Amino acid sequence: MHLDQQYYVYILGSGLGGTLYVGVTNDLLGRVSQHRESIGSQFTAKYGVHRLVYYEVHEEIEWAIKREKQLKRWNRAWKIRLIEERNPNWDDLFAKLV
Repeated sequence: MHLDQQYYVYILGSGLGGTLYVGVTNDLLGRVSQHRESIGSQFTAKYGVHRLVYYEVHEEIEWAIKREKQLKRWNRAWKIRLIEERNPNWDDLFAKLV
């Protein structure tokens, strides 16, 4: 177990109902900043997927990676439902974290 370390599974969207990207990181602010600057992911840069619409926190990297893989296998409708349960307007959550 890593003491005081948190891991994040996150979903970025290009806009309300737009293109989705699922990722995992131990530095949510830093990683989303990279996406917003079109650094580190050709997919998010190409499709303009820069809005943080969902994230969850995990204490163990193993669980975070399992969850990321699970979400990547989900169909689009399930991902949208997950996002809209917590963030119905697809607000950009990045601003609330800064």
